[in-house]
Amino acid sequence: MPVSRTLTSGLVLAAMLLGSTALAQPVKPAKAAQPFDRTVTLNDHQQPAIPRPRQEAGAQAKLDAFVARTGQRPNIVWLVVDDMGWGDPGSYGGGAAIGAATPNMDRLAAGGLRLTSTYAQQTCTPSRSAILTGRLPVRTGLTRPILAGDRITANPWDTEVSLPTLLNKAGYNTLLVGKWHIGEKEGMRPHDVGFKEFYGFYSAQKEITQGLDGTRYPDLVNRPGSLAAYGDLGNEIDLMHGWAGGRTEVAVPTRSTKDMAEADLRLRDFTVARIAQLAAKDEPFFIEHAFMKVHTDNYASAKFTGASAAGWPYKDALVEVDSIIGDIVAALDAAGELDKTFIFVTSDNGPQMDMWPDSGFSPFRGAKGTTWEGGVRVPGIAYWPGMIEPGQVSDDLFDLMDLFNTSLRLAGATGSLPQDRYIDGIDQTSFLLTKGGETLREHVYFWMNTTLMAMRMHELKIHQHVVVNNGSPFLWIDMATVQDVGTAPWLFNLYLNPKEDYTVGHRMSAWLATMGAEMRQHGATFVKYPPKNIGL
Repeated sequence: MPVSRTLTSGLVLAAMLLGSTALAQPVKPAKAAQPFDRTVTLNDHQQPAIPRPRQEAGAQAKLDAFVARTGQRPNIVWLVVDDMGWGDPGSYGGGAAIGAATPNMDRLAAGGLRLTSTYAQQTCTPSRSAILTGRLPVRTGLTRPILAGDRITANPWDTEVSLPTLLNKAGYNTLLVGKWHIGEKEGMRPHDVGFKEFYGFYSAQKEITQGLDGTRYPDLVNRPGSLAAYGDLGNEIDLMHGWAGGRTEVAVPTRSTKDMAEADLRLRDFTVARIAQLAAKDEPFFIEHAFMKVHTDNYASAKFTGASAAGWPYKDALVEVDSIIGDIVAALDAAGELDKTFIFVTSDNGPQMDMWPDSGFSPFRGAKGTTWEGGVRVPGIAYWPGMIEPGQVSDDLFDLMDLFNTSLRLAGATGSLPQDRYIDGIDQTSFLLTKGGETLREHVYFWMNTTLMAMRMHELKIHQHVVVNNGSPFLWIDMATVQDVGTAPWLFNLYLNPKEDYTVGHRMSAWLATMGAEMRQHGATFVKYPPKNIGL
């Protein structure tokens, strides 16, 4: 039988673990109808979820009716922008107000569900691996970006099961267009680990352009010996085309920053063409379109130079990304697939403020590379005409790992969810498909490499380690340090203090001990399912 964890058990465990004197006092039973932790543990290898039986039944009936009406499972399209800040789209307070209008993203947000508490990992590779495995990076070993010169000691994909692998078995055509950044050696490429086709780049944009731009990186580009040594590291910088089975070829060579400036438009053209081709087949499709922009270094394409009101390269790039999102949605519509397609728009982490002004905007503290809200809270827009009620906004918790479980549910492939490893994602189908739906997620955990830094639960966020900026409001990677919090964990009420600059601690919150116990319960999942080390 499922075991429900109540407030009472949480307090007792907290007292045991934290050495509190609470055990000396009688503990009043919690009201069963509204415990602090509302989750139910179904098994030891899956993140506990909040049971919502009526919502689940209604969503399943809605999904069944869709399949009966259309004769197929829905297409799934993820639009993953690189390093876009929570505050960049207009629907999140940015857009025209900060010099880069985003009408297409705003239109999707107005026509669907805009999530204001969507969470990613704090850097690229961890986020991209997490959404494709449903697992925290510390479990897979993909704990930080794979950079030039890194030597992986083990291929994590040898023991991971990817979402495209499972969707292939469910009858989907699977395609990744754009940025990969989860390994480029044979056996770690997207078409080696499940995608039937790949058209894009293995690395992040800066990993490519830093060997091409002598004005930004003169000590590399203008020194032939250094440039040759950098090239010997073996990073592939060309636009690649690969197919399941291993066949791989260079699609477009990358020889200058102009090539990178036009890369996202080439990726757009490929996705638009493939949508028309895939729509002509009987099978549904899964497309992850992963933008190279707006990750630094941003070079505006000829078509979008000066297209933003701000006129700066990052803002022009954001306008370009938004335009491409509109083109992809229009292609789905032209192919007669728009109302058959679940679309999710997001970013892989917060803005990389170290490269300012070539960086985005977040109203929160911190940036990419931190577990402050500015590093991990990202836009999340769910859109599906006729299936997701338009005009909705929710602050309920959603982790990008939930896309793994949710996509399997949409594909009718929940039974293929791996049983031999811990799955951190939660099936959020009913949250997304129900008008006024509620999340099934109670906790979001924030890791940095192999360190559990923080956790959010309800509107509360507890930190046991923090990233401290050393005097600069921008250098959250290059001049930041990590420190323990000291005597007691730092506890913030994000509704009162979303900038996380004044801890409520035990002075103003009754939940400090309980939040600590919840973090320890999460840590206990690594006893039976230990983390992997792949040499990062």
